[in-house]
Amino acid sequence: MKLTVLLQAFFKWLLLLGLLGMALGLIYKDRLPEPDFFDRDLLSDDPLQQPTDRKPFSTEVSGHAYEIIPRYDYELNGVVVSYHNADALDDIWHHQRWKDFLNLRDICVVWGDNLSSRFYLDAEFENDSWTCWAFWPDRETGSRLNAAQLSNNHLLSDDPRLDERIMTAEIGDQIRFKGILADYRNPALSGGYRRTSTKRTDTGNGACETVYVTGFEVTRKANAGWRRLYRASKVVSLLSGLGFLIMLFVAPVTKGLR
Repeated sequence: MKLTVLLQAFFKWLLLLGLLGMALGLIYKDRLPEPDFFDRDLLSDDPLQQPTDRKPFSTEVSGHAYEIIPRYDYELNGVVVSYHNADALDDIWHHQRWKDFLNLRDICVVWGDNLSSRFYLDAEFENDSWTCWAFWPDRETGSRLNAAQLSNNHLLSDDPRLDERIMTAEIGDQIRFKGILADYRNPALSGGYRRTSTKRTDTGNGACETVYVTGFEVTRKANAGWRRLYRASKVVSLLSGLGFLIMLFVAPVTKGLR
């Protein structure tokens, strides 16, 4: 048997293994861990909010100037249950309509009772362009929700190094960030003023925290093995798929004779 035929078979089976690894990774990489995975001491307290001495200031991102109006210093420990990236293909608001390149990402987090009651494991969470939605299957599950310990955070950043850290957070990760609860606006746009919530008990429009981030870290990384498998499988699938296609043209064509 010629080497090209062996290579064709090798790439075919490697591609199948890669696709299987991707499928398993997709199933398991975003599963929320059990409560004992997290550092519960950090997650038992509500966010720390204190008066700030920061004065209003200006910053520039992607050629657009923004005015930041600080309200409070802020620090939060939480578990990521959902997120939305401002540069997502289905987001027509942040970059296209609002020219908002300062709001890098929305991250929805839970802490406290929502972990200890296991509400977060029995509910589902989803983010759109500006809202975090929680869904639960029945009244008993809903009765375990502590709405004051769930928040959607609009994370503002003008520091590329912080951007990289913020973008590493994934579903199930325990995170800690600090910064400033702030209102902000793009002076070049009329009506482009966005306010922050300053309490955890409000709901509906305007209930999200808008945070100018000064520090961010993932303190516990969830499903690390499954995430590595998913990333490696994508690379394997791409390279083996390319190799298989090449072998289709290189390997000899065999014909059956009667």
